[in-house]
Amino acid sequence: MGKIRVLVAKPGLDGHDRGALVISQALRDHGMEVIYTGLRQSPVQIAQAAIQEDVDVIGLSSLSGAHKTLFPKVIDELVKRNADDIPVVGGGVIPTEDIPFLLEKGVKKIFTSGSSTEALANYIKDLIQPDRPGGQRPEKISHIGIAVENIDSALPFYSDSVGLELEAVEEVQTEGVKVAFLKIGESRIELLEPLDDTSPIRKFLDKKGEGIHHIALETRDIKERLRQLASQGVKLIDNDPRPGAHDTQVAFLHPKAAHGVLYELCQPAEGSEE
Repeated sequence: MGKIRVLVAKPGLDGHDRGALVISQALRDHGMEVIYTGLRQSPVQIAQAAIQEDVDVIGLSSLSGAHKTLFPKVIDELVKRNADDIPVVGGGVIPTEDIPFLLEKGVKKIFTSGSSTEALANYIKDLIQPDRPGGQRPEKISHIGIAVENIDSALPFYSDSVGLELEAVEEVQTEGVKVAFLKIGESRIELLEPLDDTSPIRKFLDKKGEGIHHIALETRDIKERLRQLASQGVKLIDNDPRPGAHDTQVAFLHPKAAHGVLYELCQPAEGSEE
């Protein structure tokens, strides 16, 4: 596939384009071809330019507060021209509460003022090349890890009361933990019991008591995903993956990066059904 072609446009009367120019340059730095339409473009002009330039994606920027009107109008104009297969993403000064409305109207994703250009570039790559290695979006929630003092004591609630089936119990000596796997849909609940006093789970239990320890997100290429996150300035606990349960490769993000939640990236063993 050739270079990804992006149309960056500022609909409406907004007269400031510094942000759009920064975004355009950042996308070029990621190897994309960028067409910037300039200030004060109408939805009709933007749709026509996108078709004429044969772009892969449209990026709309708005600081004026008119995004709820203008972004859907651009999509409407694409529909009129049988070009609604061109995805539209948006950014700028957009209140969080407006995002569901814009997504419902057909905008693929909204990047708020706190989003990085790195995240935008990776999202566009995923959007246009969804099967590329190390794609940005997680495959699914692999599992939710729950710290318990004793698996045998905790198991009746999960197996009898909740009705989950126990798949296996495994000791991961490198982590100092015994793990019970309970499948639910495509994901799992994993009960984590410390093997000794040096286990990270023991330290967690002593500090916070029993409860959710981490959420694991499945990824296809954990090394590339860690590289992407580091390039976005996301604080990591593990810069490189390490062995986990079920022959997986795992790495943890720092909870400070995720507002207090410990996230794990998890790459299943080749050929597994994780």
